[in-house]
This record gives sequence, structure tokens and C-alpha cells, in this order.
Amino acid sequence: MARPELVLASASPRRIELLALIGITPDRIDPADIDEMPLKDETPSRLAVRLALTKAQAVAARAPEAVVLAADTVVAVGRRLLEKPADEAEAEKFLRLLSGRNHRVFTGVAVATGETVRHRVVDTRVAIKRLSDAEIADYVAGGDWKGKAGGYGIQGPAAAFVLRIIGSHPAVMGLPLPETVNLLAGAGWRK
Repeated sequence: MARPELVLASASPRRIELLALIGITPDRIDPADIDEMPLKDETPSRLAVRLALTKAQAVAARAPEAVVLAADTVVAVGRRLLEKPADEAEAEKFLRLLSGRNHRVFTGVAVATGETVRHRVVDTRVAIKRLSDAEIADYVAGGDWKGKAGGYGIQGPAAAFVLRIIGSHPAVMGLPLPETVNLLAGAGWRK
């Protein structure tokens, strides 16, 4: 019996790179276009799960015979969500908020096969060193914050800001690898 098609419901180059690290290449990339606005009183953890589930279900509806992998990453300081900054001013604001503090990164991952959807959420704590005005200005000017939840990418220049991580480094990048492998296996998909 042939292995089902694996569809990644994301155009994130980081997720594609992370999958490649563990020897997985999606058969197809089909980004889900969904409303990512948080619901009233939705916790960051629940938001990450809901977005991953919604993306997986949206793409599974277009590819019912495939195994669909979706993920979403949410950055939070307390209950305050730090989404993808809209511009340089917001990126700077986020970095000032994160400077010298701990925050949490929630990554939801979902695997859909037909109408069955399995999911997990990974909670990682990240400590950022106190950032100088020059460090913030240089980082924002470099543009690495664009398209990244919380306004930073741990796999780029912002790696120099991270004092410690308690949890999953790949989850902070956008895809928790052990959980992804387990969910794919549970859906009957193997390399």
C-alpha cells in the first residue's frame, strides 16, 4: 500500500527546514488562509491549538486523502499575546517588552487525516537578556523580525539575545519535532 501524500499547511521556510532536519519532505505545500485573530478571553495556549487545528482542517477539506500537517506559534508575556509585528515601531515595542524578561512560546501542531485530527501543544519558556537601545535598533533595522511571532526569530541574529530555553528549541522556531513525528505516526504516516 502506498504511503499517503503529506501536505504541509504552511509556507513557513522554517517549518520546511525543521522537517528536513528529521528527513521529512512534504509532498506538497498548501498554506491555509484562515483568520488568526484571537477570540475574546482566549488563552495563548488555546489560541495556538485552535489555529493549528483550523489550518489542518481547512487544508484537509481540500485534500481528504492526504495527511495534513499544520502548526502555529504564539508568543506571550503573561496573557498578553505578541503577534507578528505590523511594522518597525511594533517590533521595537515587542523587543522592549521582552528585554530582561521571561516569556512563553506556545506551538500547536495538528495532523489531519480526513475528518480525524490529532494535536498537541508545546509550552516553552524563553529568557531574553536585557537589550540595549543599540541592540534593539540594529535588530529592527536588519528586518529579521518580519513575519515572526513576538518580533524575533530564535534561529537568526536574535539567538544572541536568548539566555536560556526551558522546553523545545524547534518548537520556538515553529515546529516541535518529537510531537510532530508522533502525530504523523499516529495518523499512519511514516517516512
